Amino acid sequence: MADKIKLALAVLLVIAGIAGFYYLGDKALILRVASVLGGVVAAVLVAWMTEPGRQFHAYAQEAVAETKKVVWPSRKETVQTTGMVLAFVLVMAIFLWIVDAVLVWGVKFLMGPGA
Repeated sequence: MADKIKLALAVLLVIAGIAGFYYLGDKALILRVASVLGGVVAAVLVAWMTEPGRQFHAYAQEAVAETKKVVWPSRKETVQTTGMVLAFVLVMAIFLWIVDAVLVWGVKFLMGPGA
């Protein structure tokens, strides 16, 4: 139950930050943006103290660890793969252009000379 109250408080803090943005409508933009950022930061801090917040933090840490395990392609592999994709796109574009031209010609032929 306490987690639900904390999460509701976090939502209210975000709403308060947004409301502050509009309440400070005649003030400098930096103050208005600071109001929103302050509400969001306060909401994150409150949400972090809940069990779902801790679970999300653990999940995020695991995601970062898994990302570090990925073997990223080298520059050469990336350039080669990109080149193959661009070549395939060019071939498909030409093929579809030819198919379109043939279909247009076929429709004009079927409709007759007066259409």
